[in-house]
Amino acid sequence: MIDPLDGTTNFLHGIPLWSVSIALEDGAGPLVTVVLAPTFDERWVAERGRGCTLNGEQVSLSHEDRLDRALVATGFQYVPEVRARQAHVLTHVLPRVADVRRGGSAALDLAWVACGRLDAFFEIGLSHWDSAAGVLLVSEAGGEVRTLGSDPPGIVASGRGLIAELEELVRER
Repeated sequence: MIDPLDGTTNFLHGIPLWSVSIALEDGAGPLVTVVLAPTFDERWVAERGRGCTLNGEQVSLSHEDRLDRALVATGFQYVPEVRARQAHVLTHVLPRVADVRRGGSAALDLAWVACGRLDAFFEIGLSHWDSAAGVLLVSEAGGEVRTLGSDPPGIVASGRGLIAELEELVRER
């Protein structure tokens, strides 16, 4: 699974928040993944059962366990009906977290969760190729990723101390 340019709109506007993501999958899911952020000269690599690295150094995610102190990232779809639902969910999430970021590259957001720059990530209406590589990065850094259904599909990713509360908050809507 290759997404050669996750964050296309950012790239087209000269915003450096974009990435290349690659995931090799087998029947159990992602086996080996890479997320490359060329503008930052950063490369995350994960192999199932072997951890996650950033430029060759082992990383781990944030240990934040309080939603009111969490920096949470999300993204928005291009389909107007999905964007409306995402906006509705955000009105319920924003008052409960420390702050929300919208970077524009789900793969990069997930990589930043894996190395502790962000505490959590969620997105409704996410394509598989946008998250395939980042899911293994988060898992191998010690986090958890949960699916938010299939119409439209979505995920929640964070450390174990935040995942249940954030998932419930996003799923409610």
